[in-house]
Amino acid sequence: MKISPSILAADLTDLKTVLQILEGKVDFLHLDIMDGHFVPTLSFGEVYVKLLNEHTQIPLDVHLMVDQPEKEVPKYFDFKPFNITFHYEATNFPVRLAREIRKQNIKAGISLNPKTPVELIEPFLEELDLVLIMSVEPGFYGQSFIPFCLDKIKKLKDFIIRKNLDILIEVDGGINKNNINSIKEAGADIIVAGSFIFKGNIEENIQCFKINY
Repeated sequence: MKISPSILAADLTDLKTVLQILEGKVDFLHLDIMDGHFVPTLSFGEVYVKLLNEHTQIPLDVHLMVDQPEKEVPKYFDFKPFNITFHYEATNFPVRLAREIRKQNIKAGISLNPKTPVELIEPFLEELDLVLIMSVEPGFYGQSFIPFCLDKIKKLKDFIIRKNLDILIEVDGGINKNNINSIKEAGADIIVAGSFIFKGNIEENIQCFKINY
């Protein structure tokens, strides 16, 4: 599995140091863009992402937790992130939006809240490069992993295999050394880790994931 630390859980007052620690040790930087509407929390936007992008070579994993993502997605095209992921629940135009992202040679991702069935995106999986399964309710840190999300991961993996598609499964929320093995076995390709990575020694926490799982 690849590791995508959620930068919002890091010490943002000393981000240059954090980025230096992460460089060469993780696969992506997970950026939670929150607008205070789709989720109650307000985080950062494209200006902050631009500055961050200038100080790292780590590919950006952009996760838009915003209403009307079709208005926000184009703001991130110039940064050429690895992917731009928007929420299924936030738009009426998921296929059109995914196609617009792909036209920029950026991977198109869609995210599902815990209560959203994976069956809803099965008809248009061919339009996607990545599916992000939220294993906690979006917008709040420190929540525990929701166990039924393992079944969602397995079901999604089955859809992908049966359709012979090349789609990454990313999982975000409450992931730690106690549940990561189950998440991997369910079919995850990328894990987003915030609190676990940045609480304590960052390098040791990353190494814990890499050695054991």
